[in-house]
Amino acid sequence: MGVRLARAAVVAIALAGVLGGSIAHATTAEDRFRAANALARHADYPKAIAAYDELARSGFESAALYWNWAQAAAARGATGEALWALLRARELDPGDRAVRRDIERLREGANLDRAEIAPEPLAALARWTRRFRLDLVAVVLMAASLAAHAWLRWRRWAPRLANLTWATLVLGLLAAVVPAVGSLARPTGAVVRRGAALLDAASPTAEALGTLREGEVVPILETSGTYVRVEDSSGARGWALTDDVRSLTAAPGRRERAGY
Repeated sequence: MGVRLARAAVVAIALAGVLGGSIAHATTAEDRFRAANALARHADYPKAIAAYDELARSGFESAALYWNWAQAAAARGATGEALWALLRARELDPGDRAVRRDIERLREGANLDRAEIAPEPLAALARWTRRFRLDLVAVVLMAASLAAHAWLRWRRWAPRLANLTWATLVLGLLAAVVPAVGSLARPTGAVVRRGAALLDAASPTAEALGTLREGEVVPILETSGTYVRVEDSSGARGWALTDDVRSLTAAPGRRERAGY
């Protein structure tokens, strides 16, 4: 009995340590976020942005973090970075109206067409499915259809339920197809630096083919080290530095998976 109690105590202490460590980490992240916001309020934008970047790279991502990041970047005059941060916030919370409103404001200020910040229609479809949780809707409808089929087998006298059962199944399949189609969208990135070069190769000695428009969103076709191969709104393809084109579909510091 004493041995069992001792083992139980060891397990409890271990679990408490794990939970306590997680809570401490979350609290520290929240404190760092508040500290970054305080830096932004005191107009220390470079340090605030550095703090937001560090938080995002550590996995502490949220629409609120990127919204604050965008405000700090805009205050510095970095329109491309601000637009990227807002677009990243929209990826995390597609239903945030304030984010969508600020995106439109910055887009108009940068003289960009709507198509220049939305080159992938399937990406918009993916956001729409996340906003309305179509994956969850599909699961619920399919479960309801299975339950109705089981009821029909038990209660053969309920023919009216058959039509509803099949309708629920069809709706569930349709709700499942939409997220699947949205997942086929190519990864995209936003040009965060004015005058960012479009290069002919992924190399420090590459020659410039032209420049990318600040704030423009471009499909990411391929990655190679610190370079990404992109396609601008005119159809020109080339390489750009990852510091100049930041991914919208992956968190900062995480390698973009592009196999197109």
